[in-house]
Amino acid sequence: MYEESVIIKARVLIVDDSALVRDLLKEIIGLDPELEVVGEAVNGLEAVEKVRNLRPDIVTMDIEMPAMDGLQAISQIMAENAVPILVVTTRGDAKTAYTAISKGALDLVMKPDISLESAGEFVAKLKLMSKVRVIPHIAGRRAHLHAAVADGPPVWSGGTSDRIVAIASSTGGPDALSIVLSRLPVNFSASIVIAQHISDGFVEGMVGWLKPLSRVGLKVAADGEYLRPGTAYVCPPENHMRVDRSRKIIFVERHAKDIYRPSCDLLLSSVAESFGKKAIGVILTGMGSDGVAGIQKIREAGGRTIAQDEQTSVIFGMPRIAIESGCIDTVLSLEAISSEIARSAAVAAGGTDTRINL
Repeated sequence: MYEESVIIKARVLIVDDSALVRDLLKEIIGLDPELEVVGEAVNGLEAVEKVRNLRPDIVTMDIEMPAMDGLQAISQIMAENAVPILVVTTRGDAKTAYTAISKGALDLVMKPDISLESAGEFVAKLKLMSKVRVIPHIAGRRAHLHAAVADGPPVWSGGTSDRIVAIASSTGGPDALSIVLSRLPVNFSASIVIAQHISDGFVEGMVGWLKPLSRVGLKVAADGEYLRPGTAYVCPPENHMRVDRSRKIIFVERHAKDIYRPSCDLLLSSVAESFGKKAIGVILTGMGSDGVAGIQKIREAGGRTIAQDEQTSVIFGMPRIAIESGCIDTVLSLEAISSEIARSAAVAAGGTDTRINL
């Protein structure tokens, strides 16, 4: 006689002032036997109280709500009863939604993307994030970001860059990017290209949020533009992006079957081909395996490869697979990655292999 196995369900609290959205989320969550909705809230005040009483494993949080908005609710929840929070918002709230990341939310998705057709991806993200151990160090890291950028504006060196840093990131990536970009030296002269998995229409909001924190220039990439030193280019998810041998950004059409948007593998593979040993590949927090094949090619081309460690990763998926594949030179905490990027860029430029004190 066999005992029936007990499925341990992740407990979800839905916070949204729209009954239609709450019903849709309940329907999607109800499709998976490993998730259950334990409560609903129509504003931030209710959310704070229900997190306190129900102790959910994860919260889906709207931003614009009456009585108390999502940003206030996130701040209070993270201070009193820290729990993984996934922001579910509209395209018009993109920049505000990324402010939620600085207050402790782990990631965000766009409301129109949450349909029964895209339920699988949303449910997978909920299940992974429900297991994240949220600790106060998020606020601690954030507290000194402004001090890190207070020394002065980025210093531009002009000309066309012969060095490049290619960064791949997914779930938890916006927060990780804010740490990495805020800790680079102000005179950092290599170009940076970034593939961050993100919903359509949200890249401008993310870049706008990151700009005040970044020690280098930061912009949404444009098709056909040439890389500049000291500038970071973020690929919009409506296209994939690659870099050619002339150091030019080229957009690649995205297809409906493409799982990852934008593709980290395509960007990093093109960087390996175009820059060879002058390339530095970085793989940050994220679910799935996108970026692993690309960073492997950077390693094979003689470039330097860096992965975020498990302790500081929101989701240790992409970094873990890359590390296990044997293509990573250095595994570092999020706070240490910028220093290693700066050191590796100096070596790629022909300098000595000594650490740079930032």
